[in-house]
Amino acid sequence: METLISSQSPQYVFAVSHASDVAAVRRAGQKLADSLGFNETRAGQLALIITEAATNILKHAGEGEIHVGPAQSPAGIGVDVLALDRGPGIADLAGSLVDGVSTAGTAGTGLGALHRLSDEFDVYSTPGAGCAFFMRLWRDVPGPSPCGVEVGALWTAIRGEEACGDGWAVACEASGATLLAADGLGHGPDAARAANGAIGALERRGPLGASEMMHLAHEALRPTRGAALASARIDFEADELRFAGVGNIGAVAIDETRRALVSHNGIVGHNMRKVQEFAVPFGPGALCILHSDGIETRWDLDKYPGLRGRSPTLIAAVLMRDYIRGRDDAMVLVVRRVAEKA
Repeated sequence: METLISSQSPQYVFAVSHASDVAAVRRAGQKLADSLGFNETRAGQLALIITEAATNILKHAGEGEIHVGPAQSPAGIGVDVLALDRGPGIADLAGSLVDGVSTAGTAGTGLGALHRLSDEFDVYSTPGAGCAFFMRLWRDVPGPSPCGVEVGALWTAIRGEEACGDGWAVACEASGATLLAADGLGHGPDAARAANGAIGALERRGPLGASEMMHLAHEALRPTRGAALASARIDFEADELRFAGVGNIGAVAIDETRRALVSHNGIVGHNMRKVQEFAVPFGPGALCILHSDGIETRWDLDKYPGLRGRSPTLIAAVLMRDYIRGRDDAMVLVVRRVAEKA
């Protein structure tokens, strides 16, 4: 049975620079928890996670942002919380997660509480370069994931717009996963309509190859302004990723080596002249990173020691934080193939 995870689930982003912002994020988290059917205890835990994460930003960095949205996982219903800042970072990360340790003259329970209260927790920080915290709280005990991939994505509209014209989707089943990244032309509602049209085309069909997905999306996007689009198919049995792209979507596969994946010129839905698949090795633990042109292309994970092994959400967050252009919609999708169990 196929499972779809996509940008059509909401993601809320809040700037945190004042004590009043903490309450605003907490209220949004409570509203989301209520909509997902969290009980009072679990909703209370989520409120504490958000409060501690936002307060930690104010104490240690002065300002940052919190992302809150439904869990990007097919294993169950949950909420993901991401806290980002560009502050001084944490020199002794392991020590800071121990209750009673503080560098701000407080009780030192904030980071320890984040770790304890979260069902899934990850953090990345380097001194002088800020922090990224990822927390996930399930509504119920999650079941086994039907996917062989882990997913992390961030997307945001250009300043002044509510609708984001960049979108993504991951459809997975026992044999593999299909990845999709779309950048609707321009920005605003019409761009979002194009990106969502491509996601809808994937949702209506079963497992698709990369080039097959491109042709299907081309037909679906004809009534829209069109989009830059990239699709990738991960084949678990063949340990292979097959990629096809048209337009300006950045794409990289990282297995034993880092490989840039090439797209052809054109606009999906209008003048898609050529679709060509490229195959690269993609074994357990490999990463595929797709992003719109709202993200600079000069990023390099090797500049971030240890980041490659962190949660895909943290990888997407750090790339978004450090390489967003700020003059267009932006999206980063990171997919890791789950390592095979011993």
